[in-house]
Amino acid sequence: MPTTTTLTEKYISATIRSLPATSQADVRAELEASIADAVEARTDQGEPRDSAERAVLTELGDPGALAADYADRPLHLIGPRYFLVWWRLFKLLLWIVPACAAFGVAIAKILEFATIGETIGAIVVVIIQVIVNLGFWTVLVFAILERTVPVPEAQWTVDQLPEHYETRAGWSEMIGSVIFLALAAAAILWDALRGFVRADGEALPILNPELWPWGMTALLVLMMAELALAIAVYRVGRWTVPLAVVNTVLAVAFAVPALYLLITGQLVNPEFLNYLATEHGEELAMANAGAAEQGGVFRVVTTVFAVVTAGIVVWDIIDGWVKTARARRA
Repeated sequence: MPTTTTLTEKYISATIRSLPATSQADVRAELEASIADAVEARTDQGEPRDSAERAVLTELGDPGALAADYADRPLHLIGPRYFLVWWRLFKLLLWIVPACAAFGVAIAKILEFATIGETIGAIVVVIIQVIVNLGFWTVLVFAILERTVPVPEAQWTVDQLPEHYETRAGWSEMIGSVIFLALAAAAILWDALRGFVRADGEALPILNPELWPWGMTALLVLMMAELALAIAVYRVGRWTVPLAVVNTVLAVAFAVPALYLLITGQLVNPEFLNYLATEHGEELAMANAGAAEQGGVFRVVTTVFAVVTAGIVVWDIIDGWVKTARARRA
């Protein structure tokens, strides 16, 4: 005769199937014993066994949720431990990254002599894409942290307020650096491999391909060093003089060659400039005529890029030393 699977057996099987094999037997034995005791307690009070079994299993709830409790596995993407840190970081990135991306797209469209409508459309599209990517990648990072970083055993007390604040600030700064550097590295690799501009169906890099492999490799190494610095700040819990010195050295190491290549015309791909001159000759002539007193449109764009790059580097250096001074006073 075929055997009939009881509700209890179905419930236990549904609970333990997502657990590690090493713990399934123990959980099964525990559930069988606890369910049997609960059912027996109800039947001793005169309740029919079938209804008692159904009531006990209903009180235990969804077997998937019960399995998550046994496995100490969260049923949310970001829990209360990291939600506020994620929210503050996300709002900070929303102020910085979309604006930088919009500025870059605007410059690229100016170099392509696009119309105002095309420029605005491209800026809107890239802002939407950046916001979506920021939301996705920050949630993904914190969801992984939620499931991999163990919960601290000590309970929170008021005495932890100053250290707690510094740690969270360092944490947000580290995550922000990870995301920003990842996006920057992806943009560099995309420009080299896929191209932001395509001519006759072929990728046309904006950055000079002759900078590969040594120049771009050095840039990627500097970016990794920046990431290591952010991690070091987080591990220490505050900015220190040695960390500020390292930050200054890295900033100068990036700025000096970048500005040199930009000013000497070695940063931008000559074929990209030829493409602009060929495909947008009339617009280029008009733009050069309008900017003749300033040396032409390319000189104006180069100057803008140089000023922006120098400004960012100087701000980064000053910011590191200001944070160091605040940490020493505290």
